[in-house]
Amino acid sequence: MAKSGTRIQKKNQAAILEAGLDVFSQFGFRGSTIDQVATKAGLSKPNLLYYFPSKEAIYTALLAQLLEDWLEPLKALDRDGDPVEELMAYAKRKLDMSQHYPKESRLFANEIIQGAPRIGDVLKGELRALVEEVSDVINGWAEAGRIRPVNPYHLVFTIWAVTQHYADFDVQVRAIMGDVDPFDSAERHLDDMLRQMLSV
Repeated sequence: MAKSGTRIQKKNQAAILEAGLDVFSQFGFRGSTIDQVATKAGLSKPNLLYYFPSKEAIYTALLAQLLEDWLEPLKALDRDGDPVEELMAYAKRKLDMSQHYPKESRLFANEIIQGAPRIGDVLKGELRALVEEVSDVINGWAEAGRIRPVNPYHLVFTIWAVTQHYADFDVQVRAIMGDVDPFDSAERHLDDMLRQMLSV
């Protein structure tokens, strides 16, 4: 577990986590080494191990922070707000996260592809409970005639798939679109798609 303390210690912890994100998002957990992370962080291996006792400890700390950041926008969905605007705001935040935090998205994708060995309990627990809660809200909006009836789980999955695609498949997207920034038009497309799907 990471140690807390002086400003230097906190700076080193942050450097290790940033380096870990770079290495793990590029090579995955299995393909990464503690030496790669230490080199990237500009620290000796023994110095790094003072803060984090293992490669897994760094990886787990990164995933924990990532999940906290990613769940927050879903928790912020306001059941009393305008349904289409609330869902659009959520989708736009997810797209923004893909644009500005692509390494985090790839780190998460790698973990899922490997069978989620380190966050499986969170997926089946906290994430599942949160999506079920959001699904109840979406079903309530549909029953009240505020949006078109839609499968709430697949709606959430669609938002995840469409937004995270731009981070996880960045190389493919840019190979196809060339010098055009995909995010310039992605938000407008997402807005059009969801409004057509949901608006009564």
